[in-house]
Amino acid sequence: MGLYDRDYTRENFVDRFRSSPQMRMGFQRTTPIVKRLLIINVVIFIVSMAVAPIGDFLFSWFSLFPATLGMALQPWRLVTYQFLHGDFWHILLNMWALWMFGPTLERTWDSRKFLFFYLICGAAGGLFYLILVAVDFLPPLPMVGASGAILGVFTACAILFPGISVFFFPFPVAIPIRLTAVVFAVLYLLILVTRGANAGGHAAHIAGVVAGAAYVFSERWRERIKFRISSTLRQRRIADQRRLQFEVDRVLKKVHDHGIQSLTSAEKRTLKQATRAEQMRKGS
Repeated sequence: MGLYDRDYTRENFVDRFRSSPQMRMGFQRTTPIVKRLLIINVVIFIVSMAVAPIGDFLFSWFSLFPATLGMALQPWRLVTYQFLHGDFWHILLNMWALWMFGPTLERTWDSRKFLFFYLICGAAGGLFYLILVAVDFLPPLPMVGASGAILGVFTACAILFPGISVFFFPFPVAIPIRLTAVVFAVLYLLILVTRGANAGGHAAHIAGVVAGAAYVFSERWRERIKFRISSTLRQRRIADQRRLQFEVDRVLKKVHDHGIQSLTSAEKRTLKQATRAEQMRKGS
């Protein structure tokens, strides 16, 4: 899925918890974000392959290529490299996997959450690769492809929908998705540790797997933190409203007793603040 060892990744590059029904390989209705991702990736691939100057520009400026410290620190590359692919089989495998597993996850979550998750997993793959280059574990070669994001999606599906089974050509039997995910992760790790073929691409694969698993497993923990934060903010708003109401009552009593000319500048601002708050409440 990530093709670190393809021709466009070599040194002459600059010159050029729940179960679901079984999933079977077949036609299915896609979802909005998956559809957009498929279209964007395919269009960029066709343009980059058909028009050489455009392809050179895209790969030079938007691939993940830590040739220098400055290039390694260009943050947009962590996202843009995910939309570049080097050859037909590279994009075919990645887009096939996105089409197979992406809709299941997008339907479970919402489109915004799915897109965030997809891009974060891809960025995690790129960041892990940059770290390995920075510590001289891997050479600084350019890398492109959506593999980190795809493996994140695949891993999330394996965790959330253990009942899914998939076919992989040429095997004639359906393989449980969790078993497939574990086998892939072990193979990628072995290749990375031994610095075998496409070690950089497999670094992105591993990071995508880890990011996908971490996101899913931490979901309840993150929801609890968000709930606590929102509860704290809500309590603060209630306390602020009570203090404001108390002050407004005091100011209005003063107006009643001594007239509006008796108000200080601060008390007048309090009345204006209360008026704006009431208008906002009614407007919402």
